[in-house]
Amino acid sequence: MDWRQYIHTDFNVMMGKPVIIGTRIPVELILEKLAAGETYDQILEAHPRLTKQAILAAIAFASESLRADVLYPVAVA
Repeated sequence: MDWRQYIHTDFNVMMGKPVIIGTRIPVELILEKLAAGETYDQILEAHPRLTKQAILAAIAFASESLRADVLYPVAVA
């Protein structure tokens, strides 16, 4: 899936956060809802302007973003 068909950034929209094209719905909101256990259907019901493909694009965007050569600190308990 090419997430670029669904996601864009514009400093004038949500301060440049990646959002679903044509909405002000940030990718991070979709990921938070999925992480909290919401289903695709629950997310689509809460945000009727989304599509299943837009949700999948948010996941693909996050996956590609994490592939960058960046070290993420992990807290040691």
